[in-house]
Amino acid sequence: MLLDTPICNFGWKAPDFTLQDPNGNSYTMSEQLGDKGLLIAFICNHCPYVQAIADRFAHDTRELMEDGINVLAVMSNDYRNVPADSPVNMKLFADQHGFGFPYLVDEDQSVGKAYDAVCTPDFFGFNKDGELQYRGRLDDAKMGDPANRSRELVDAMRQIAETGHGPQQQSPSMGCSIKWR
Repeated sequence: MLLDTPICNFGWKAPDFTLQDPNGNSYTMSEQLGDKGLLIAFICNHCPYVQAIADRFAHDTRELMEDGINVLAVMSNDYRNVPADSPVNMKLFADQHGFGFPYLVDEDQSVGKAYDAVCTPDFFGFNKDGELQYRGRLDDAKMGDPANRSRELVDAMRQIAETGHGPQQQSPSMGCSIKWR
């Protein structure tokens, strides 16, 4: 089912969490909240919308991380009912697309629910104080040609890093619904 993300709830405080990647390494959100903010992306492997943007997302996040903005990706789908999203396949997907950030398993789906994530991809951009400042899309290319895209997520995260505030105008991300148990 195709869904759009809600409008950004500016100032909403990110709930802390600790999740593991498929290799068993733990990451705590509050420890990843750097001086220039944190991007949390709810993604999965099987969604055609995520597949369409995965390479662009990997490229854009490399630039953000070079700028000192931290990135975490969370997979909240019920992978027992969607085996393509299993931890083993998460590792393969991350390697295939060159993810340079932790890709975390939300086994009990508590993080996805706490963040009210609705679709994949669903991007949450936080300032250094853990306040939500961006809930929009990666870019304006959608499923089409990314050659002349407007990199909305990169621009927003850089603005948040510099000013602590995200852009007032944001376009919602759209994608497949999260597969809840």
